[in-house]
Amino acid sequence: MFKIFLRRLIKFLLFAAFVASIFMYPHWYERQWHKVQGMYYVAKGDGYLRKANFQKAIDEYKRGLELYPEHYGAWFNLGNLYVVYEDYYAAVDAYGNAIKHNPNYVLARMNYGIVSSEKLGDFDGAIAQYDKIIGIRRKLVYIPFVFNNLRSYKTNIGLAYYNKGVAYRQKSTYMDNDTKNHQLYLLKAIQSYREAVKILKNDYDARYNLALAYHLNGDYNLAGLTYCKAIELQPLNYEAHYNLAVLLNHLKYYKEALKEVHKANAIISGEKSDTNEARYVFEVMSDITHQILKGDDGLKYLSDEFDKDANASSGGLTYINGKVVATEELDKAMYENLKTCSAKSVFRDEDNLDDELDELQKD
Repeated sequence: MFKIFLRRLIKFLLFAAFVASIFMYPHWYERQWHKVQGMYYVAKGDGYLRKANFQKAIDEYKRGLELYPEHYGAWFNLGNLYVVYEDYYAAVDAYGNAIKHNPNYVLARMNYGIVSSEKLGDFDGAIAQYDKIIGIRRKLVYIPFVFNNLRSYKTNIGLAYYNKGVAYRQKSTYMDNDTKNHQLYLLKAIQSYREAVKILKNDYDARYNLALAYHLNGDYNLAGLTYCKAIELQPLNYEAHYNLAVLLNHLKYYKEALKEVHKANAIISGEKSDTNEARYVFEVMSDITHQILKGDDGLKYLSDEFDKDANASSGGLTYINGKVVATEELDKAMYENLKTCSAKSVFRDEDNLDDELDELQKD
């Protein structure tokens, strides 16, 4: 009997303590209740988001966040939804709240930076977010065949450097009448892109934008070598071929420029491209052709190149029911041709590109 009495007494005392705590800490219990309610509405918002019912998702997230404002994941999703509706100021505010409640939320900082830079022109705000990402130090965990966060951590750092380069280059374009700052921000863009390339070694966009920054800075040798590297990474992107042709044309390497602009034209012709892009390529091609024709052997060179292309193509064509069908061999040959940067020999190889950049900064 005593044991039964003791158990009941303990239960009563625990219940009494619970009731007393409610009266002693009413605000804490109220917050917990609001948190439960908020989580419920956030879960409803997640459900609507999965169904692509964006407005309903926004409504539910807002209801949930009124009750539980510390839910940084809901703030992040809300920011993404505002971007869909092109309400960029509200998006940045939502990302800011996500960061407030989770300062190490890399995705929220990344999106904050991209929207600030690309949509609002707040380059300094964007750069500040990218610097925060670069400065975040995570505990690296590696369990063979189970878990490895090293790759994702390094990738995020590389992307932060890349986006930082984009922001600095955009900022430099607003300094056309301020030569000193224009040069300064362009060099900062180059520095950022170079850091990105060290991590994102096989990323076309990082290489291409680094080449473009070199090009804009007037460092044509590094620009040419880097365009060539971008072409080797993704031969079917016309931009690197096109810009390399523009660079070679400027340097008066007209024959090499013609090969690259032909590649750009072939890529654009084979895809649904913007009419303006096709026109720009055609204009550069016409200008290069005109420059070649000025030379003594210009007409013969163009004729020989045409015959060369025709012979190369005819060897890889098959006719089925009167229609020309490209063979697998031709596809491979064309891909290798696009991938090969024949103009690379024009540029001086750099043994140490970091030293080259240091010299640029001294100037």
